Amino acid sequence: MAAKIKKGDKVVVLVGKDKGKTGEVIEVRPSENRAVVRGVNIARHHQKQSAKSEGGIVAKEAALQISNLAIADPKDGKPTRVGFKLLDDGRKVRFAKRSGDVIDG
Repeated sequence: MAAKIKKGDKVVVLVGKDKGKTGEVIEVRPSENRAVVRGVNIARHHQKQSAKSEGGIVAKEAALQISNLAIADPKDGKPTRVGFKLLDDGRKVRFAKRSGDVIDG
């Protein structure tokens, strides 16, 4: 099955402490069904000092369950479901079911 959420997509968080926030997908982990979104679900970790990095409390994005994310509609930025369709030139593309706009390519 083709991935409905990919790296670089604009997504909206549907549930949790960051509900309603939007951000760009930095990383997708298909085996875990999780994605990391820039500026969302910030976790603070205590980091020990090393030769490469400074010690202290570091803020970093934690992964979210993919089911808690929805693609932002290209037209109005509201959450939408994703469908697939074949274009006349034979390419398979994702489209927003809310507006019908093509998401990629």
